Amino acid sequence: MIKVENLTKVFRTEEVETLALNDISFEVAKGEFVAIMGPSGCGKSTLLNILGLLDNPTSGNYLLDGIEVGNLKEKERTRARKGKVGFVFQSFNLIEEMTVYENVELPLNYLKIRSSERKARVEEVLRRMNISHRANHFPNQLSGGQQQRVAIARAVIANPKLILADEPTGNLDSNNGTEVMKLLTELNREGSTIVMVTHSLHDASYAHRTINLFDGKIVPETQL
Repeated sequence: MIKVENLTKVFRTEEVETLALNDISFEVAKGEFVAIMGPSGCGKSTLLNILGLLDNPTSGNYLLDGIEVGNLKEKERTRARKGKVGFVFQSFNLIEEMTVYENVELPLNYLKIRSSERKARVEEVLRRMNISHRANHFPNQLSGGQQQRVAIARAVIANPKLILADEPTGNLDSNNGTEVMKLLTELNREGSTIVMVTHSLHDASYAHRTINLFDGKIVPETQL
């Protein structure tokens, strides 16, 4: 599913050059659940942005499903990730002016799926996430756990091949966090490939394996 070779990311300003990712290489097989761990500032979110086609690396190769996508222009990246990559963020990133139903439906509108199919898909995923009774509520009327379930529903509504989760339990209490991790585990069992950035050893324990980052490089756990 993912093959990263000699990936480097440098952020430059007029005065400062910051090496965020330093010549990293790894693979993620289809159907894997991989956790990325490391201290703040080690490059985890930068890596996730590149994997999600939100940014390009400075150098190196990124193959998604066998296709080189590391050097695409912005419009090409948008086209490449549409319907293929789902995102789950720590801060939920729901649109406050839209209802739960409308937030979840949004990716299907971008994919120009007909209304009857959109309705069936949204109702099914809301039922599955146990949030159907909140379909007409707005995000600010929901608890944190409910908002994250809506965010996961939105991430999976288009049946993406890859789900990227950035600290998905970071704003949740332990009970809601456990529920979110169980949902991600269930999605993985059903075939979704998941890459998750986390600070939590507990959350990382749900993954098949962990990639440890430190100062932009992949290191053995003993070096953290």
